[in-house]
Amino acid sequence: MKNATAGRFLLLAFLWGGSFTFIKVSLDGLTPGQLVLSRLVLGAAVLLAIVAFRRIGLPRSAGVWGHVAAAALFGNVIPFLLLSYGEQTTGAGIAGVLIGATPLLTLTIAAAALPTERATRRKVFGLLIGFAGVVVLIGPWTDALGSFGGQLACLGAALSYACGFVYVRKFLSPLGLAPMAAAASQLLAATVLQAVVTPFLTWHTPEFTLKVTLSIVALGLFSTGLAYVLYFRLIGDVGATTASAVNYVVPVASVLIGVVALGESVTWNLLVGGLVVLAGVAYAENRLRQLRSKDPAPAAPAAPAAASGAETGAAAAEPVAGSRQSGAEEPR
Repeated sequence: MKNATAGRFLLLAFLWGGSFTFIKVSLDGLTPGQLVLSRLVLGAAVLLAIVAFRRIGLPRSAGVWGHVAAAALFGNVIPFLLLSYGEQTTGAGIAGVLIGATPLLTLTIAAAALPTERATRRKVFGLLIGFAGVVVLIGPWTDALGSFGGQLACLGAALSYACGFVYVRKFLSPLGLAPMAAAASQLLAATVLQAVVTPFLTWHTPEFTLKVTLSIVALGLFSTGLAYVLYFRLIGDVGATTASAVNYVVPVASVLIGVVALGESVTWNLLVGGLVVLAGVAYAENRLRQLRSKDPAPAAPAAPAAASGAETGAAAAEPVAGSRQSGAEEPR
């Protein structure tokens, strides 16, 4: 991975990891519904401006927009709301680590819903390790990490992200939409859906203090809009498999940012449980072997072009089980 690409990889991890802290701070002045609507409006504005500037066409078929709306519901509206409600009674760090279980849940749902995703022994063993990690992480024997209901809401957000990914893979990916068009369409649909439901949710007059305003702007423009741009750039640079590995750095970033920005405590079960979850997912997806296989082999002096073409073909054909594809939602 080149230095510039590695920089984008780490920046994306911290943008998504920081979203949990931005949510926590924004809740001081906004209700969950108001927060989610503000985030989606700002994020959609960024992507729509990009597609307009690059003259990328959005879908025109009503059927396609129906699938986009369903993906937006599972990939944006529901998880964003659950995270916002969950972080009212639990910490940003624990929210980030629980969202780190998204690939684990995706493997489970994909194995049941997608014929091409077989539940191999490796995957099953990895799922069991990850489940044990979630139990340790939540720590039902203590309330130091916030309410159980708040933790359950964050885990529900991870489950919704997983359902959204499988839906996108099964119904949207075969349509061949351009990645940026799919992402912009999904955020636009999510904004419309959230605008419809917000009046029926808890409401109070927003309090736009400087801290709240900066947090919601950062959440919408950077952790939602810019994050999409970076993610799809990574897919183009290093392929979907390596790009999806950012999901394993996000929980670490969220904990670090929560500790530094909010003074949250780091407990042993948060650290141990988070590591076990990530280890289970990495083992289930055979992530280490996949990343090693991405290291470019030395090109033969007599045929550098052929070696380059073979490497490109291997990257294009690599499996992406449990990772996001074009137009898939970001779990932040």
